[in-house]
Amino acid sequence: MARVLQLSLTALLLPVAIAMHSDCIFKKEQAMCLERIQRANDLMGLNESSPGCPGMWDNITCWKPAQVGEMVLVSCPEVFRIFNPDQDMGVVGRNCTEDGWSEPFPHYFDACGFDDYEPESGDQDYYYLSVKALYTVGYSTSLATLTTAMVILCRFRKLHCTRNFIHMNLFVSFMLRAISVFIKDWILYAEQDSSHCFVSTVECKAVMVFFHYCVVSNYFWLFIEGLYLFTLLVETFFPERRYFYWYTIIGWGTPTVCVTVWAVLRLYFDDAGCWDMNDSTALWWVIKGPVVGSIMVNFVLFIGIIIILVQKLQSPDMGGNESSIYLRLARSTLLLIPLFGIHYTVFAFSPENVSKRERLVFELGLGSFQGFVVAVLYCFLNGEVQAEIKRKWRSWKVNRYFTMDFKHRHPSLASSGVNGGTQLSILSKSSSQLRMSSLPADNLAT
Repeated sequence: MARVLQLSLTALLLPVAIAMHSDCIFKKEQAMCLERIQRANDLMGLNESSPGCPGMWDNITCWKPAQVGEMVLVSCPEVFRIFNPDQDMGVVGRNCTEDGWSEPFPHYFDACGFDDYEPESGDQDYYYLSVKALYTVGYSTSLATLTTAMVILCRFRKLHCTRNFIHMNLFVSFMLRAISVFIKDWILYAEQDSSHCFVSTVECKAVMVFFHYCVVSNYFWLFIEGLYLFTLLVETFFPERRYFYWYTIIGWGTPTVCVTVWAVLRLYFDDAGCWDMNDSTALWWVIKGPVVGSIMVNFVLFIGIIIILVQKLQSPDMGGNESSIYLRLARSTLLLIPLFGIHYTVFAFSPENVSKRERLVFELGLGSFQGFVVAVLYCFLNGEVQAEIKRKWRSWKVNRYFTMDFKHRHPSLASSGVNGGTQLSILSKSSSQLRMSSLPADNLAT
């Protein structure tokens, strides 16, 4: 089960090309090897009774048919390069003798670093299980927090503005990302073997398309947040409602186009498996390119916003000493980092085989909790939201007090089946009638 998780984890890192799981690589290589052996036998006219050594798959690499006395050399399988990227891969040979194939020389242990790979497999299983547990907790926490934040922003009408509408779309994209991760793990990696390597159904492909769409949408709404804030600081007056329409088209429409193009290209040029492995780098850049582009543009916007904030904080109108200025600048910077997703720039252009473990922990660990941090900073700790919640809380306490007080003073009405809301309406009507009847008397007195 843990070995299967490696593909699941690397598939979550969109800015990084997805690496194929080792078990799937061996299965794919075995299928290709058997096809090559069959073609070689047909071409050479060989059969089981033919002299020499038949082609074979030794569970690690492929050996073509050979004549007695012939030596065959093959390179180490690429799967070892995944786990030992810094080690030079060697060559393994076998001799075809009258008794059949000889033992490989040098052994896989020496030529391919197989001995370095095997002892660490237990540590790797524990590592991938730990990372999966980490991002499961992170996405669950983010999903619960974001759902609560969405209820708050939707419930209070005074919070309905362009800024909060953009926040709400970002919250939805984080929620969809978490849901898509859970669905993908449940559909594709529930089995304890590597049977997922050859799964090729419409359902699992649709799950992968939905997963990619949710992740790309999340990156683009992070970009929209940066674009909106930068526009707000640069332009004094601009039509927010009209801009919001374009923001919506970019945030949800652009990922739709990218993922649709990628799905069509996969269907016609690389319709293999469940589309959870990306052997074609060119096709993968249809999704990876816009994501990396949005990350880089957001980073530029982040730098521009920081420069604008420095200029505004240093202006004479702001006041304050130098330490308070830098404190406010540092606080603003820390608040913008999770909103813009700046941490994704750390590994955006790094090679796939460099710091893979650190990248999984950094991007999955921080990425899974990013929705939680954004919801807390931009909803629960927002002064406008807190003021509205306090106002509603005070209003509810006042209404409850008058309801309980009226029931206590007029038990006959309370026991007659008239509810608290009706009693309050009767009280308000009677008090207004008394005020209206007293107006003429007051006028006469004057």
